[in-house]
Amino acid sequence: MDPLVSIIVPCYNQSQYLTEALDSIYNQTFTNWECLIIDDGSTDNTAEVAKCFVDKDSRFAYFFKENGGVSSTRNLGLENANGQYIQFLDCDDVLDSRKLELSIKELELNKKIQIVISNFRMFTNDVKASSPPFCILDPVYFNLDGFLYEWNISFSLQMQCGFFDALLFKNIRFPDNLSAQEDWVVWVSLFKTGCKAAFIDQPLAYYRINPNSRMSTLGIDDNKVKVLKSFKSILTNDEYYKFTFTLISRIYQSNEEVKKRLKEVRSSNAYQTGLMIKKILKKMGLLNVSRSFFKIILRFKNK
Repeated sequence: MDPLVSIIVPCYNQSQYLTEALDSIYNQTFTNWECLIIDDGSTDNTAEVAKCFVDKDSRFAYFFKENGGVSSTRNLGLENANGQYIQFLDCDDVLDSRKLELSIKELELNKKIQIVISNFRMFTNDVKASSPPFCILDPVYFNLDGFLYEWNISFSLQMQCGFFDALLFKNIRFPDNLSAQEDWVVWVSLFKTGCKAAFIDQPLAYYRINPNSRMSTLGIDDNKVKVLKSFKSILTNDEYYKFTFTLISRIYQSNEEVKKRLKEVRSSNAYQTGLMIKKILKKMGLLNVSRSFFKIILRFKNK
């Protein structure tokens, strides 16, 4: 008998995309799955969309919870999952119809593998008009050091690119204290167990470029600092010291680069010319009048 795959779909006020995401599950070539739709307190018609699928196919199940963030939402899915394998899918993204089938085949080829990572592509409205991924995935990074030191430098990875042995999540959960980078902590936690990963260099997951997604609106850099607390409970003292030193060095280097660019802007001819005009207008008592004039021009330009 085929193993059961639990597909966990966290949802929050993205009902306009949910049908496409759930259709991509419904159309999987591997059919022994359950889909856990976890509604994180949505105020739109997410429940209506989800229940249409529940009524259509008993493999779909709908859960509602008070809003608590994507980590608690995925964790509720893990607590209710019955499958031998776990597949995540954000509610505005899409899976290739062969995602489950090819992932299971890869695991059957090598019994030492507990994670299968596939490539991905990006899209805005039409999956058929997708674009190349924002980073090049290289299996050389699919280990503890790779996820610790190359994450957000050489690559980053959406959870739906992975396909997981459910046993890995027996003692691993998404950190509730993070509003971003929570997937980073989980990837590190998984590879800290010593598990091995296989790579399918095919786009089996599709990531939507969504201006309203949490990744486009949250302060990710702030979460890079908060993530230190989560890693402290995962890593050894030596690993944590090395990681902390590396992360602080990156932040310092990033700040230095910003200062350098700002200095270059301030020394440019355009900036100096603008500064000179500002001084002249101020001396003539026309600075406030000029500001009002430019505001009017910008208002007309934006119409």
